[in-house]
Amino acid sequence: MHKIKLVLFPWLHKPWARRTRRTEHGQHEWQPPRDDINSPDLYIPAMAIVTYILLTGLHAGLSGPGFRPQILGESASRATLVVLFDFLFVKLGCYILNIQGSSQFVDIFAYSGYKFVGVIFAIAAGFVGIGGALWTVVFVYAFLANAFFLPIPTVSPLRSLRSVVLPDPSNSISSSSGATTTATVNPAQRRRRITFLFLEAVSQIVYMAALVRLPTA
Repeated sequence: MHKIKLVLFPWLHKPWARRTRRTEHGQHEWQPPRDDINSPDLYIPAMAIVTYILLTGLHAGLSGPGFRPQILGESASRATLVVLFDFLFVKLGCYILNIQGSSQFVDIFAYSGYKFVGVIFAIAAGFVGIGGALWTVVFVYAFLANAFFLPIPTVSPLRSLRSVVLPDPSNSISSSSGATTTATVNPAQRRRRITFLFLEAVSQIVYMAALVRLPTA
C-alpha cells in the first residue's frame, strides 16, 4: 500500500534516493524493494497489469451488449504492446546515450508497469460515475503523478527512472569485477539525458490514453 500511495501521490514523498547495503564480500548493492520503498519492484506492475485486464472485462460486462472472452485477449495485447514500446524506447535511449547498469532490465520493466496504477485509478473513477470534464481532470492527475514519479528532471532529488539515467555518484554500486555502475556524467551528457527523461515522461500520456480507451463488446 505504501508503494501504491507513492505512485499516486509522489509529491508527498521524500527522500527519493535509493539505499544501498554492504554485502559480505564488502561490495555495495541496492537494497531490495521490501527494505527500500524507492527500489522498483515487479509485484505492483504485474498485479496492476492483471487488474487492468480484468477491469476491461468488467467494463464490457457492465456496458454495451455484454462480455466476450476476446476482450481479455485484446486488453492483454494492448497492455503488452504498451509495456514493450515503453521498454524499447527507454532501452534505445540508454543505448544511444551509453547508459549502463546491472539491473536496468528489471528496473525499466517495473517503471513501465507503474503507469497501470494510474490507469486503474482513472478507470475506477469512471466506474463510480465520474465523467466528462471531471474524469478528464482525474486522468490528467493520474498522468502527472506518473510523470512526476518517473523522470521529470525539474526537481533535484534522485528518483525512480532518473536513478538509471542520471546516476548519483555518491550511490555507486560495485560489480563483482570491482567496477562501478555509476559513471561521471559531463554537462553535455547530462543535458541530453535530461531531454530524454523529459520525452519519456511526456510519452506516458500517449500510453495511458491508449490504455483507458476500453474495448466494448
